Amino acid sequence: MQRGHAICGLLRKSPLSTFAGGERVRLGAIAAERKPRGNLLPRSDSASSRECSIDPSQFYLCTRGKHTMAEYCKILDVPLAESDPVLLELIRKEKSRQVHGLEMIASENFTSLSVLECLSSCLHNKYSEGYPGQRYYGGNQFIDEVENLARKRALETFKLNPEEWGVNVQPYSGSPANFAVYTAICEPHGRIMGLDLPDGGHLTHGFFTATKKISATSIFFESMPYKVDPTSGLIDYDQLEANAKLFKPRVIIAGVSCYSRCLDYARFRKIADANGSYLFADMAHIAGLVAAGIVPSPFEYADIVSTTTHKTLRGPRAGVIFFRKGVRSVKPNGEKIMYDLESRINQAVFPGLQGGPHNNTIAGIATAMLQAQQPEFIEYQKQVVKNAQRLCEGLISKGYKVATGGTDIHLVLVDLTSTGEISAISGPKLPDFKNVISTNADVIAKIKSLRQEVEAFSENFPLPGYPTH
Repeated sequence: MQRGHAICGLLRKSPLSTFAGGERVRLGAIAAERKPRGNLLPRSDSASSRECSIDPSQFYLCTRGKHTMAEYCKILDVPLAESDPVLLELIRKEKSRQVHGLEMIASENFTSLSVLECLSSCLHNKYSEGYPGQRYYGGNQFIDEVENLARKRALETFKLNPEEWGVNVQPYSGSPANFAVYTAICEPHGRIMGLDLPDGGHLTHGFFTATKKISATSIFFESMPYKVDPTSGLIDYDQLEANAKLFKPRVIIAGVSCYSRCLDYARFRKIADANGSYLFADMAHIAGLVAAGIVPSPFEYADIVSTTTHKTLRGPRAGVIFFRKGVRSVKPNGEKIMYDLESRINQAVFPGLQGGPHNNTIAGIATAMLQAQQPEFIEYQKQVVKNAQRLCEGLISKGYKVATGGTDIHLVLVDLTSTGEISAISGPKLPDFKNVISTNADVIAKIKSLRQEVEAFSENFPLPGYPTH
């Protein structure tokens, strides 16, 4: 064992010295500067020392009483206000911006205090590569319970039978979750079909341009997009069906990033079955609405469902993958074909694409899923949709064009190509637009007035979380 590695474990067990610049340093003088607060860490006995198989001569032992590691490493106990006031001030400025601003980004939300408490908890400290009951490290008995609780609540939130569905709560976010799905069920250069990015799809649904493969999902897999009807703005399911018949995709993705209508999952299922494709639903944007029963659920039709947990679910920044279990189909002779998604997806997440899971985030998922089962969460989701629809009505009444003529969900897509007071002056190019808002006195005054109005309105609503940061 190398000395640089050993010291961390030994300091965890007993009041030993540490290294600075490769040299052994005696820390008794530092420890004496602070009063002992009790021995919070267990001391090593002779047996545990012998088990370490480390030469004691490699270290200095401090014998000046019982002290905690924090007394030797003061910085560990110093709050951010003292240790890094510059950074704290930036965080507080961001907090103020959120309090005074009107957040209109459909993929953002304000998470709860309980989720923030999980994120800043001691669960951050633990390495736990693997899955509950199958870890690479010891000391994971409580981490296992946290992850199992998150999985159980995730299934409960979407009213899923654990005999028919499983779930992986380890993906770091939505994009890694989606890539894990493709890795699990597509061979390299396997074929996928998703809604094109300019039509409201997501980067991870295989986006590429005529000159460049933008997303890794189009680099490692062969992608063919489907489109919306240019007149109605609605997904052209007939063309999707015709193209799928020719392309024969391994996976058809029913998911959106900027599309304001509910998806026809039954039609997606029919197209997938006709081509022997997996139906993969990415419900990242609408997961909270699905949990509340406000919009149709993909679970009745999809083989795999992924989501983020930080959008309408209002949880931590993370991803989750649900997968079917049991019988996938039955052959004419009566032979059952079983799903094998659980092992494939779990192996794709770890060890395929990720290392140790973020246990503090998984705890945040667990408590967010519990919140999503409460009556007030359902009422919140209903109000979100009402607000979005009211916003559509207001914009249309003022002459703006709203894609598809309205919304079924939390998201509104507004066509600004032919409207806008500033663009009428600047023209369509962004540099000219920026120049107008920074040099035109009339425009500057109007923006200032609008900012004051927005801030005065936003201050009426409390922001969840810590009061100052």
